Amino acid sequence: MLYYIEEKINKKETAMVELKELFDLALKASEKSYSPYSKFPVGAALLMEDGTVITGVNVENRSFGLTNCAERTAVFKAVSEGYLTFKALAIATPASDYPVGPCGACRQVISEFASADTPVVFGPSLEKLVTTTIGDLYPYDSLHELASD
Repeated sequence: MLYYIEEKINKKETAMVELKELFDLALKASEKSYSPYSKFPVGAALLMEDGTVITGVNVENRSFGLTNCAERTAVFKAVSEGYLTFKALAIATPASDYPVGPCGACRQVISEFASADTPVVFGPSLEKLVTTTIGDLYPYDSLHELASD
């Protein structure tokens, strides 16, 4: 029984390393953000089941309603490449003083392609990183039956 506990701890540590690496990719992606109005760059990195990472950034528009968040940019980019399920998501907001999670629209879009137990990390830096799941971010997700055959 002790072996099982140690093995589970080691798998969790490995998963956290993977999430930190994914966060580093989101942080790097944020450097390409187009955010001249808010001065609030955001980067997102989605890990696919096959190990591929797809990044996205926020793209602002002077008509703020036409702005696209980094998370949705990454999701749309992934779907356009043929990926429909995600293993993990990292979101970097380097200009913030505290962790900023995805907005409601992004949570809805993410939940379309990620299960409730999909890990999510977000924050301005590794030191202020929040680790959670899609289910914790969006606990009352519904209407998945609309997509069933």
